[in-house]
Amino acid sequence: MTLVKICGITHVADAEVALAAGADMLGFICYAKSPRYLTLHEIIAILSELRPLPPDRRTVGVFVNESVDSVRNILAWTGLDLAQLHGDESPALLQQLDNRAFKALRCSDQAAAAIGADRFGHLGPPAGPDLLLDAYHPHAYGGTGQRADWRIAAAIARKHRLLLAGGLTPDNVAEAITQVQPWGVDVSSGVEREPGRKDHEAVRAFIAAAKQLSP
Repeated sequence: MTLVKICGITHVADAEVALAAGADMLGFICYAKSPRYLTLHEIIAILSELRPLPPDRRTVGVFVNESVDSVRNILAWTGLDLAQLHGDESPALLQQLDNRAFKALRCSDQAAAAIGADRFGHLGPPAGPDLLLDAYHPHAYGGTGQRADWRIAAAIARKHRLLLAGGLTPDNVAEAITQVQPWGVDVSSGVEREPGRKDHEAVRAFIAAAKQLSP
C-alpha cells in the first residue's frame, strides 16, 4: 500500500482532515526560514489535540542542518516520531539518531542520486522510509512545488523504500505512483490554498488518488 505524508501542517484542523482522509504521516517544519515553520510550543499544542494517534500513524519533524543534540531534544520535547533531514547532513549524523531519522535528497542528475542513495539508503528507520527524494533547487531546501525527476525516483525506488516528494498534486499523484512505484508520497504546497494552510478538498483528493492504486 502506498503511504501518504501530508507535510507542512500548521493547524489542528488541517491535521484532523488529513488523518480522517487516511494520511499515514504528518510533517511539521522545524526550519525557521520556512513559511510553514512552527515553534516547539506550537507543535506540542497541535499534537496534544490529536493524541492518541492510531499506532500506525507517524509524525515527522523536518530539519535543516540541525545538530544531533538539537534534533534529539526537539523529538523528545515534542513527541515527534521521526526526523526528516533536509539539509546537508552526513551519514554519521543519521547514525547517531537511533534509527529515527531519514535523509531527503535533492538531486539534479542520476549520478548524484545514485551516490546519495548509496550513502544514505541503508540508514532509514524501520518505521519510515529509507530516503525521501525532492525536486532539486540550488537555493531552497524544499517546499518549492517543483517536480522531482521521476526517472531518478524510479531508479531509487527499485532498491530502497522511497518517499517521493516534489511537485505532487491531486492531479498527478496517481501517475507518479504508477511510474515510480514508491514506498510513499509526500505533499505540502500541492494541497495548499496558501503557504501553511491546507485546502481540505485537495488533501482528501490527493489521499484518495494515492490510495486508489493500493491493493
